Amino acid sequence: MTPRTTERFTIAGPAGALELAINPPAQTPCGIALVAHPNPVQGGTLDNKVAQTLARSFHALGYASVRFNFRGVGASEGAFDEGIGETDDAHAALDHARARFGQALPIVLAGFSFGCFVQCRLAQRLAVQRLVLVGPAVGRFAVGAVPADTIVIHGEEDEVVPLADVFAWARPQALPVVVFPGCGHFFHGRLPGITATITGMWHGRPPVVPGA
Repeated sequence: MTPRTTERFTIAGPAGALELAINPPAQTPCGIALVAHPNPVQGGTLDNKVAQTLARSFHALGYASVRFNFRGVGASEGAFDEGIGETDDAHAALDHARARFGQALPIVLAGFSFGCFVQCRLAQRLAVQRLVLVGPAVGRFAVGAVPADTIVIHGEEDEVVPLADVFAWARPQALPVVVFPGCGHFFHGRLPGITATITGMWHGRPPVVPGA
């Protein structure tokens, strides 16, 4: 997202200041897309390129895209809390967006890696339009069952979360997984494919499988 279209500021969060980055659409938003970044202990921030790609994808679809830094990251105060306090951070960011853009707007929860774990926890508290999980950190964190229409994108050659672990998690749910052939955990060079997949599936088209 470009600096000119990004509003970046802090609000009062559960652990102190909570840093947000919001990209409102030019027109009235059709919903709110909350994006959660990867593991902060391993350098994850709201500026992560996959998190930015998710925000950009939903902004183009007409959503107000909202990213935030988990506690202890950037200008957000507090310390890492294994996903428990981070879920409260996500809820606070969403509450701020709903107060600004409208309580009745549909909510999309999107995440990358550790962010998927947090968003799945948050989804247990809310009625959401859809979940979008990229490189979900199953096996590393206790990612639970998700709705049948959840979009799951994973790299065939993920070196952090093996694809076999994702299949083992998805299989009991009969949950489809969009696999990017030859792709690692960080989706180097494959970011346009993430956008194309989400956009296509949002409009009811078959998923894009780059490199297939």
